[in-house]
Amino acid sequence: MKLKRNLAFLFFLLAGVILGLLLASATEQIPFLSWLSFGRTVGLSTANPLIVDLAILKIAFGCEIGFNVAQIITVTAALLLYKNVAAKL
Repeated sequence: MKLKRNLAFLFFLLAGVILGLLLASATEQIPFLSWLSFGRTVGLSTANPLIVDLAILKIAFGCEIGFNVAQIITVTAALLLYKNVAAKL
């Protein structure tokens, strides 16, 4: 039972992220819907990563998370839908 709920949660979360990304890309050129593609990127830049040089080993750290308005809306809708579906599992 718990495995089904976890898989359903992961499915709805990923579906919300992907649908939000597609929605933002599709509405980027439409003037009255372009606000859906407004977003920010947070994290350590992968273009200029944090580098730790230990003489024999060089490690580079970089991680970015990008999000936009459409993704926030679709993830919220997906999680609300998950809440209804999870009650039936």
